[in-house]
Amino acid sequence: MSSEDELIAQRRANLDGLRQLGLDVYPRRFDRTHTITELCDAYGQRSHDELEADHITTTTSGRILAIRAFGKANFLALSDGRAKIQVYLRQDSVPELDFRIYKLLDFGDWVGVEGRLFRTKTNEFTIWASRLHFLAKCLLPLPEKWHGLTDVEIRYRQRYLDLIVNPESRRVFEIRSQVNAAIRAFMIARGYLEVETPMMQPIAGGALARPFTTHHNTLDTDLFLRIAPELYLKRLTVGGLEKVFEINRNFRNEGISTQHNPEFTMLEFYEAYADYHMLMRMTEEMIATVARQTIGTEQITFGDHEISLTPPFTRLSLRDGAREAASRRLHREVTDAELRDREAAATIARDLGLEVEPGHGAGKITTEIFERLCEDRLVQPTFVYDFPTEVSPLSKQKPDDLDTVERFELYIGGFEVANAFSELNDPVEQRRRFEAQLSHRAHGDLEAHAMDEDYIRALEYGLPPTGGEGVGIDRLVMLLTNSPSIRDVILFPLMRKRD
Repeated sequence: MSSEDELIAQRRANLDGLRQLGLDVYPRRFDRTHTITELCDAYGQRSHDELEADHITTTTSGRILAIRAFGKANFLALSDGRAKIQVYLRQDSVPELDFRIYKLLDFGDWVGVEGRLFRTKTNEFTIWASRLHFLAKCLLPLPEKWHGLTDVEIRYRQRYLDLIVNPESRRVFEIRSQVNAAIRAFMIARGYLEVETPMMQPIAGGALARPFTTHHNTLDTDLFLRIAPELYLKRLTVGGLEKVFEINRNFRNEGISTQHNPEFTMLEFYEAYADYHMLMRMTEEMIATVARQTIGTEQITFGDHEISLTPPFTRLSLRDGAREAASRRLHREVTDAELRDREAAATIARDLGLEVEPGHGAGKITTEIFERLCEDRLVQPTFVYDFPTEVSPLSKQKPDDLDTVERFELYIGGFEVANAFSELNDPVEQRRRFEAQLSHRAHGDLEAHAMDEDYIRALEYGLPPTGGEGVGIDRLVMLLTNSPSIRDVILFPLMRKRD
């Protein structure tokens, strides 16, 4: 029998011993007067004399982080996941049954304690126990070292264990919750209405991405998990809801990396009568506001970088970024005209070592040049704006440049955090764009947008000038918590099956 098997056997024996004491070893409730965090916040700074004078009693509970005995003095360290407190037990200070319970406790068990607050001779903030209640047995041994669980596979696959042993993980997900709350408050304060749109859709639309497919048995029809809520949210704007937003899941059947998870959370919002310039200003304000409200500062550390989230953010046009980066790499002046010509752009891409697909036009090639050469260098907040029409089938074209649309992506920390544009609201042009996407699909582009006749019909009823944007919640939380992987900020990330 291995040492771990022996530990498990001992824990099970202790559980049997507790049953033999006549205990309900899995009680249905426990009434507390304080959480451990509340005790530490309210009384943790009081002196020995103050605690003795006030004679503060409490009933609290938590998980056992340590068990120590020194002669007749017995100590437990309890945690509620945020704060820790010491518990002092003497055989002559608790009922006989309670002390027998104490003898059968294991590292990781849940217990309730009644007692009064005091400070030990070493000035440790402590509960002098008068009662001990057993609440749940930890049957599997916890990691021996409480300074952190470093095996990332275990952290992601067994998040409950990560939360037990890594207090910083709990803090990440508390900040994530605060980010969602701060965004909601920001949007609602500006007159936005929060809505919910379908997760299962008959057409996968609103983005260029591969969808997950499912089947509805009763209707005998294939459906797609949504890749974006965009087309439904814009239908609502057609219907007269001038400001709408949604915070919810998207699903994309694509790769997994430190920045990508097939299931992820987005804020997406639309505002009638706004354009992408207005959204840039709003996004700056929102990011800075959320940072202040969740972590208390607009200055963050991400990896080796110090990043300022204080507006205004840098602006860089996509073609200028691609042209300047390609010129530096090729040691010659690349012109805007070359990036707009399919053959010239393809030659530049090949000279840079990039593969050029037969169905890619100049706009798609230029975008790939930008992504390969520029993205990871955009550490300070940067709006990359004015994208090629070819890669933006739902964006409005610039009036003086039909090869370019009014679109921006926000980069922070070397990756995209937000994507926005002035919405295309011409149903004739939208149909032409969808048909061009069908051509890309025919050439093997599995991410090309499908035709959506109902969305075109909605546009024919009239979509006013509208700006729309999506913000990646997971990536924003990564930045605010200095988390190197998206899996660090998703409670239960998708993992490859173990062999």
